[in-house]
Amino acid sequence: MKRSEKDQIVAEVKEKAGKASGMYLADFTGITVEEVSELRREFRKSSVDYQVVKNTLAKKALAELEGFEKVVEHLQQPTAIAFGYDDPVAPARIIKKFRDKSKKLNVKVCVVEKRVYEGAEIDMIAKLPTRKEVMAGIVGAVAFPATGIAGAVNAVLRDLVGIIDAIEKKKAA
Repeated sequence: MKRSEKDQIVAEVKEKAGKASGMYLADFTGITVEEVSELRREFRKSSVDYQVVKNTLAKKALAELEGFEKVVEHLQQPTAIAFGYDDPVAPARIIKKFRDKSKKLNVKVCVVEKRVYEGAEIDMIAKLPTRKEVMAGIVGAVAFPATGIAGAVNAVLRDLVGIIDAIEKKKAA
């Protein structure tokens, strides 16, 4: 591999790691081509980049970024990196699903929102809610009191109209 190609890979990994909200490093030893193709397909559906990188090049790229010191020590054996941008947990769910099915992908380390976790914690990470689910919960929590207030105001108005109707009927009788 030429020096320029190596520099390009280092720059690419550095850029992806810098903008990724979730990054998962895994040992892909023993995975067949068909399984890798299936895994890549699932990653593409969720807008996750998956890249096999030489450890020396990944070390160079991550050494240039702040906060990845603990990740560099896990760069041994063959390494593939999954980068999640919009949803930091999406790669974890895909990896967990793949591991449950094939038992082959060994996760070395996970980085979620710049926090480093051991690979064994991927099951816990995969159970976290998606960003959309969290946002929906927040919107629901904010909107619920407003609908309660509107319902209370409507109930008061309805009761007032009912009382006025009752008074009118009583006077008419």
